[in-house]
Amino acid sequence: MTIELPANPRILVVALRRLGDVLLTTPLIRSLKQAYPDAAIEALVFAGTEGILAGNPDLAGTIVMPARPTLRQSLALMRRLWRRYHLAISTQTGDRPTAFAWGAGRRRIGMVEAEGGTARLKRRMLKQWVVTDHELHRVADLLRIADALDIAQAETLVPPAGATRPGIRPDRPYAVIHAVPMFRYKRWTAAGWRALAAGLGNRGLAVVATGGPSQADRDYLDSVWTASTDVRRLDGVPTWPELADLIAGAEVYIGPDTSVTHLAAATGVPTVALYGPTDPRLFGPWPVGGLADPWSAAGTIQRRGNVVLVQNPLPCLPCQQEGCDRHRESRSQCLDELSAAQVLAATDQALARATTRASGAHA
Repeated sequence: MTIELPANPRILVVALRRLGDVLLTTPLIRSLKQAYPDAAIEALVFAGTEGILAGNPDLAGTIVMPARPTLRQSLALMRRLWRRYHLAISTQTGDRPTAFAWGAGRRRIGMVEAEGGTARLKRRMLKQWVVTDHELHRVADLLRIADALDIAQAETLVPPAGATRPGIRPDRPYAVIHAVPMFRYKRWTAAGWRALAAGLGNRGLAVVATGGPSQADRDYLDSVWTASTDVRRLDGVPTWPELADLIAGAEVYIGPDTSVTHLAAATGVPTVALYGPTDPRLFGPWPVGGLADPWSAAGTIQRRGNVVLVQNPLPCLPCQQEGCDRHRESRSQCLDELSAAQVLAATDQALARATTRASGAHA
């Protein structure tokens, strides 16, 4: 259904999730911008996630709200946004994003569940909706909103962009490792990361290790990298645009299931993604140019575009649980038993692809 919008319309995209989820909304945002080039598109996001949208050319701005707002804060924001937009889009089925889309937009569209206690109410609030498909990749599911609006899909993730500082990139060929995901159950082993770094050094690459700014991240990375004198650490140093630029200039990036790995895939760098409990069919990295051939649920090494995905395909994989003990600080046997040799084999595949592309570019 085509929505008729006035000249220079205002559009709000509500994306109240974590960093990686916000990045995965950027193909939908680009679809909107291409369909409505004169639109002023803004995104409503949680504080701490706005950096992943820095320098996004499709956005006129971002609106930030606390991840755990008080009732007073929520009401104040609702008053500020009330019917300010010609079109508001909720990218989630939850109560809060639906409510803000309802309050902000004169026309509203969003994701809803097929059934449930509040599904019918949300359909009435949105007027136009898309029933979420839990068997589709998150990007493909969101792009069904573009289909519902009768506009063309743009399948490109848009990484953050902006000014970078000199000296962030090494002065010789390098690899980037991001060893620390948000939750313990997505971690690989410290010994595995050290063996990988040594293997990259043997392949003539400098190794840059990135990580978040939190003390918990730094403490964990101390345990991983203290004995690795040849690894250059940039824990929490780069801004999101600087991190995107650093990764884009690498020969290869290696990381677990985390927002930085999604960012790496979006830059076009050869990306090696280590996946454990998470189902890549739903949340695997999105390669440059899209995912015409979806990820399989499990496989030792899979490759799609610029991304190589490596798993230890135990019979229970992917369980879509928070590790073997079912909580965020749990171990995950599939990752604990993933060998460094297998990750290096996947890395060699990614490096071979990078070499092939570079040779083709100079032919």
